[in-house]
Amino acid sequence: MSHLIVIGGGITGVTSAHVLARDGHEVTLIEKHRYAGMETSHANGGQLSASNAEVWTHPSTLIKGLKWMLKADAPLLVNPTPSWHKLSWFAEFIASIPKYRDNTVATAKLAIAAREHLFGWARAEGVDFDHKKRGILHIYRDKAGFDHAANVSKLLAEGGLPRRAVTPDEMRAIEPTLAGQYYGGFYTESDSTGDIHKFTHGLSLACERRGVRLLTGHTVARVQSNGSTAQVTLSNGEVVTGDAVVVCAGVHSRALGAQLGDRLNVYPVKGYSITVMLNDEASQAAAPQVSLLDDETKLVTSRLGADRFRVAGTAEFNGFNLDIRADRIRPLVDWVNQCFPGVSTRRVEPWAGLRPMMPDMLPRVGPGRAPNVFYNTGHGHLGWTLSAITAHQLAGHVAQWEAARGPRGLAAVPA
Repeated sequence: MSHLIVIGGGITGVTSAHVLARDGHEVTLIEKHRYAGMETSHANGGQLSASNAEVWTHPSTLIKGLKWMLKADAPLLVNPTPSWHKLSWFAEFIASIPKYRDNTVATAKLAIAAREHLFGWARAEGVDFDHKKRGILHIYRDKAGFDHAANVSKLLAEGGLPRRAVTPDEMRAIEPTLAGQYYGGFYTESDSTGDIHKFTHGLSLACERRGVRLLTGHTVARVQSNGSTAQVTLSNGEVVTGDAVVVCAGVHSRALGAQLGDRLNVYPVKGYSITVMLNDEASQAAAPQVSLLDDETKLVTSRLGADRFRVAGTAEFNGFNLDIRADRIRPLVDWVNQCFPGVSTRRVEPWAGLRPMMPDMLPRVGPGRAPNVFYNTGHGHLGWTLSAITAHQLAGHVAQWEAARGPRGLAAVPA
């Protein structure tokens, strides 16, 4: 089997390393932080949500973006300062609008297929990640939002995902702690939630048990391939050589891909989250057990164990900016106060991460220009949801390359 170098210790890098190690490959995983899952895979919304498979390439997204451009606390915020990267990304985003329907259906299929792999790995490796199988409830305050969701439900059904419309009374029965007035909702019983950081870290330990070499605390300075071998130069000057390289570097994949001769138009879309610490029994009782998605505010929630409540969302197009802005965190806290008034928000931990978004909202999985270069990146807001199936797809591409490569790296000769 081959030696593969995986760049990036987030959810896609760790799942990729795990599958490749299970297939018998020698794997080196390079991560710039001391532990796996310390950036975008650290404190996201926590949803494993096939019901959130709708891609963003809908005309209404552009309308909302223009309307909210000068509103600091808007769910979708675009920094108007132009850059070639941003302009090219939005041009390709607009070009992908005609594929909205097909890409939404395709994403739903991927999300459903990912479940059996991810849950199976967690069981096999003994990974505890506060997994809660209570479904996801999408909530709507007006008829327009509800009607759009009804159309999305038809696309999800084409992808194999059933979800049902529920009345306000049924919503209260599903999640009694939710306050406020609602037009209706949609409930997906098969979706679930958990702590992505605990899962990523736990799976990274399983990778080590399977022989994966973890090089943590190392930044990649350069990556090269001559088609038969790959070299990764670290910032300390160390050079790691392997048969192939797999780029799973999230928002940094674009720069690494350029070094390898490939164009990946990944844009960093910032999202924010807060983790509300449920330090008293009253707050624990008042916080929801069922995961929610509020389409109007673009916020999602997850209950993480007994004493944590995660609220995450918003989208900010502002380059590689990781500042945690008070005017972006405040709406998340206000939302908790309004929807769950019995929950104390006295202790809240804010966070921001950069989602690696492709313009068509589909992940980039497969080979690059050089035969021994592979990518598994660009998962956007569904990184955890899709990670298991894209790692499985990656392994298939690697297997095809290895079969064509032949023994000891010699190209296979047709009979």
